[in-house]
Amino acid sequence: MAANRHFFNRKLHSLLGVIPVGGFLIVHLMVNFFATEGRERFTEQVKVMESIPFLVIVEILFIFLPLLYHAVYGLYIAFQAKHNVSNYGYFRNVMFFLQRVTGVITLIFIVWHVWQTRVQIAIQDIHPEGFFDMMVEIFNNPFMVAFYVIGLLSATFHFSNGMWSFLVSWGITVGPRAQQISSYVWLGFFVILSYIGLMAMFAFINPVDVAAIKG
Repeated sequence: MAANRHFFNRKLHSLLGVIPVGGFLIVHLMVNFFATEGRERFTEQVKVMESIPFLVIVEILFIFLPLLYHAVYGLYIAFQAKHNVSNYGYFRNVMFFLQRVTGVITLIFIVWHVWQTRVQIAIQDIHPEGFFDMMVEIFNNPFMVAFYVIGLLSATFHFSNGMWSFLVSWGITVGPRAQQISSYVWLGFFVILSYIGLMAMFAFINPVDVAAIKG
């Protein structure tokens, strides 16, 4: 009975890490990436997201609760985990270790990021027009820049490497060849996703007046 419950929890933890948590990560980074096109373009995309009906309920049911389950059970896995060199080899064990470490870092980062942005937006009643300035102010602090870089890279790695594990655990990539190809694919995805996130950060650190450039 306990074994069945553990199997179910592992599968649910894995699934929630991809849908909806992973999906939200991609959407969030893509929306932020519009900051590279200037304040107006970013604000326009934020307004689209903010116009989602029953947004608070959607966020709670499809983002925060799945994330909470994934985080809590992920911590349990991290502290119970044992390396298995004979089955996975040195490289995969390094990835396994990094997956656990980045999971903890990502959790800390998300909690702070939600407090610094979403909660403060609600408390201070900041409208979408002020979101860009809020992020610029955050990145005026060099410590915050370093913290966000570490948090961002941890989140993108955790998701990308987690996708490799997801495909294995769900029986999609079964053989060594398929798993090797999957490693290359998700390594590339990690690089692309990290680039998108870092470019968005840079847009807030050094905001560009796109209208002035076009003019």
